[in-house]
Amino acid sequence: MIVWTIVMLLFIYFTVLFFLAQALHNNSIVDMAWGIGFVIIAVTGYLLMPEKSLGATFVLILVTIWGFRLFFHLAKRNIGKPEDYRYVNMRKRWGKHFAKLKAYLNVFVLQGVLLCVVALPIFFVTTGTEKAFYWWNWLGVIVWLIGFIFETIGDYQLTVFKRNAKKGELLTTGLWSLTRHPNYFGESLSWWGIFLISFNELRNLWGIIGPLAITLLLLFVSGIPLLEKKNKDKPGYRAYAEQTPKFVPIVGKKGL
Repeated sequence: MIVWTIVMLLFIYFTVLFFLAQALHNNSIVDMAWGIGFVIIAVTGYLLMPEKSLGATFVLILVTIWGFRLFFHLAKRNIGKPEDYRYVNMRKRWGKHFAKLKAYLNVFVLQGVLLCVVALPIFFVTTGTEKAFYWWNWLGVIVWLIGFIFETIGDYQLTVFKRNAKKGELLTTGLWSLTRHPNYFGESLSWWGIFLISFNELRNLWGIIGPLAITLLLLFVSGIPLLEKKNKDKPGYRAYAEQTPKFVPIVGKKGL
C-alpha cells in the first residue's frame, strides 16, 4: 500500500512537471525536481507508517533537509536561465518526430524510475517493522552529515568562484583541492549514510542498491564524466587532475 501510493504520487509529480517543461520549452527543470522527489517519498512513507521508528524519523528529517537544500540551490542557479546544454543536445538528437514522447519517457519517466531506485533505503525503512536503532545506524547519521557538509560547502565554493572567475579558470582551492568533485562525493556519501540509518533488519540490506546506484551514476554516467569532458581542455586541468583525486578525497591521484 505504501509503495504503490508513493509510486502513483511520483508518476503524477513527474507527469505534471513534463507538461510544465513543455510550456516553458525547458526540460532541464527536471533537475530542480530531483531533490523534491525524495522528499515526497520520505514524507509520504512516514505519514503512512502504522508505527514510527527512530530510523524512519531520522531518514525523514535528513532527506527533507537534503532535498530542499538541493532544490533551492538549483532553483537559484537555473531559474531565468536557458535550457541546460545537455537537454538542448537531447532535442537535437531526437529531431522533430515524437520529440515530446521521447522527452517524457527518456527524461521524466526515467528520472522517476532512477529516483525510486536510489530511494530504496527510504522504502525499506518506512515499510519495516523493526524499531531498534543500532550503533551503525548512528554511524549513518555521521556519514550523512559529512556528505551533506561536502556537498553544501562544495556547491557554495563553486557558486562564489563563478561570480568572479574568468573564462577557462579552474576552482582548485577549498574542498576542490581535496577532490575534483566534492559536491558529487558529498551527495554519494549522504546516500550511504541514509542506507546505514535504514539498515535495522536483514531485508533492508537490499537498500544498498540505492547508494550503489547513485554512486555509479555520478562516477560513470551523468555527473563526473560530463564535467571531466567539459573541463579537460582548460589550462592547468591536466596538472590539477594529476594531483587531485577524482572522487574520494585522499584516495589516489587519478583514480577514485
